[in-house]
Amino acid sequence: MENHHLAELNVGRLLADPEDPLVHEFMSNIDRINGLGKRMPGFVWMMEGSGEPNTGNTEAKIDGDPRFVSNLTVWEDLASLDTFVFGTLHKQFFDRRAEWFQVLGKMHFVMWWVPIGHQPSLDEALARLDHLNTHGPSDHAFDWTYAKGAA
Repeated sequence: MENHHLAELNVGRLLADPEDPLVHEFMSNIDRINGLGKRMPGFVWMMEGSGEPNTGNTEAKIDGDPRFVSNLTVWEDLASLDTFVFGTLHKQFFDRRAEWFQVLGKMHFVMWWVPIGHQPSLDEALARLDHLNTHGPSDHAFDWTYAKGAA
């Protein structure tokens, strides 16, 4: 989309607290995977955490719950995000998500277009996710299937 970039929010709820051994492998690789994303062609911006090693954005608590892990990024286009998610080491962790995350029972991932230069807030992203869960995919808030069909 001309004059726009693609924002995405992915939310997961860990099976245990972030410091629990059950989720250690995931937590100890957050910085590695986030760093890989930041070096990818098409990467624009990422909501940063505290900077403490292996914490990701766990301090950006959703509903005050420390087990929620959120990833909010902006990409130049859908192809760049697709390559990172499904064509890099990230895919190995994505495929193993059931080892570390609860099944939430509703959509936990959303994408939407933002004007170039816009850095969405977590509240804005959660509102898009809520819109997707309430109204289904649309140009306002969409999933992979809708995005690839629109492309």
